[in-house]
Amino acid sequence: MSGMTVAPRRWAARLAAAAGLLVTVVALLIAPATSASAHAVLESSSPAASSIVPSGPSEVVLTFSESVRKVPGKIRIIAPDGSRADRGEPSFGDAVVTIPVDPAGSRGTYLVSFRVISADSHPVSGAFTYSVGAPSTPPVDSGTDSRANPVVETAVKVARFLGYAGLVLLVGPALVLAALWPRRLSRRGPTRLAWTGLGLVAVATLADLWLQVPYTAGGGLLDVTGEGFGTVFGSTFGAAHLVRLGLLAASVFLLRPLLARPAGRADAIILAVLGGAALLTWPLAGHAAASPAPAVSVVVDAVHLGSMAVWLGGLLMLAVFLLRQADERELGAILPIWSRWAALAVSALLLAGTVQALIEVATPQALFDTTYGRLLLAKIGLFAIVIAVAAYSRKLVRSRVAAQRPVPVRRAVLVELAVTVVVLAVSATLVQTTPARTAAAGPSAGAESGLFSTRLSSPLLSVEVEVSPAGRGNNTVHLYAYDKANQPLLVEEWKATAALPSAGIEPIEVPLLRLTDSHAYGDISMPTSGEWQLKITARTTDIDQATVTATVPIR
Repeated sequence: MSGMTVAPRRWAARLAAAAGLLVTVVALLIAPATSASAHAVLESSSPAASSIVPSGPSEVVLTFSESVRKVPGKIRIIAPDGSRADRGEPSFGDAVVTIPVDPAGSRGTYLVSFRVISADSHPVSGAFTYSVGAPSTPPVDSGTDSRANPVVETAVKVARFLGYAGLVLLVGPALVLAALWPRRLSRRGPTRLAWTGLGLVAVATLADLWLQVPYTAGGGLLDVTGEGFGTVFGSTFGAAHLVRLGLLAASVFLLRPLLARPAGRADAIILAVLGGAALLTWPLAGHAAASPAPAVSVVVDAVHLGSMAVWLGGLLMLAVFLLRQADERELGAILPIWSRWAALAVSALLLAGTVQALIEVATPQALFDTTYGRLLLAKIGLFAIVIAVAAYSRKLVRSRVAAQRPVPVRRAVLVELAVTVVVLAVSATLVQTTPARTAAAGPSAGAESGLFSTRLSSPLLSVEVEVSPAGRGNNTVHLYAYDKANQPLLVEEWKATAALPSAGIEPIEVPLLRLTDSHAYGDISMPTSGEWQLKITARTTDIDQATVTATVPIR
């Protein structure tokens, strides 16, 4: 009777898993198609920025370097009197955005502010002015700030890290329990670890979907709307995450028996297919899907992620369970097999990482001149340390010392795990950083060095300062004012100067444009490397003002 009841259960589990795979295929087929692009930049506009036109245009046209998508309510044109000059919804055609404008508007200066989404799901925002007839005092955008809250940006990275960590916790126990686990040992500990990993991946995926709304539209953690969710779910990013959730749900039916006892070959194959499909959802929602060779990048990124999960997950099982609980005979059988698996996983990891780097970095110089490149170099350095420790462990296994004295191997494994936790953190930051190929091709490619960001406090207010790219040449400066309760603060007037005393450069005035009540924007050229002194004055009333100073390293 027990055999008759188990068989239907297995068939039901396989049918549920197959249904999940079918849902994945359908979702991928109906996901919106996007062209190869990433981190779009505004290449030109009509009317041109800072230009003076004889009569009011009937439309403003923005042309980006790559295709972009709409963020509801985040493209605005403000007339000289502060009213909205745009009429109706903007139209999107690949890399071109057309905004209808009332041509009968008044003379003076108009403010155009925008926030759009690149094909790799990252937001791009900016502003510029043009004048009709003659310039006037630039208007202020009274709408909500289009910048993502710094807390949200940090939370996005944390969610990505938790997703990677959950994948490691899930894959390691599942793989070892299916193929290497001694029958005499209890499966309770690894099973709990695997379910924890599955839960972490699910929670991180849900957090990604939630955070993508304020991250793309701007705002705090709770600034989400139904329209915002609709936009996210209708994107490739949203489709990939929903597919992942479906695959996780389908995998539960096959994962439960596998964790409880050795699984049949058919169940293991179906589970492996579901796992491989789930791995593809990470690159489909990030840089890889928007690379110059998306098909190659997606596959390579999935291999990179899967190899990482197999290697680190197996190391975790060795350190926490096998090297402590298995006897000498069991370790003698397990460790040589694991050593071969680890070598294969590391080889795949290195190969996939090399291909990734060639695609995303593009040029050797970009490794040193971009934030993405330097993060990648840091990751390579950490990885080299891990490889050295792994080579030591493999030497112990080959000499058959590990089975007799597992303590040295366990210490080496713990070192590997500790360093790779840092590697995962760097990886979580990398997926949120502009790829080097895009940064190096940007308007300030020769000076691209990343983003300088700091918060300066005074008894009256605090000012968040962002300077990009923080390199020699043209830089953009964003200033945000906050009160003591960390709420946006109305600033009546902004003033800023930049100086480099060490090179004898006297204070240069930074021309600032008020984008909102609490946000100002400006452009300045910093021709020389060094520690620039950025002095900022914010006047909040007729008599109240505060001055703060930031030291900005320009490379």
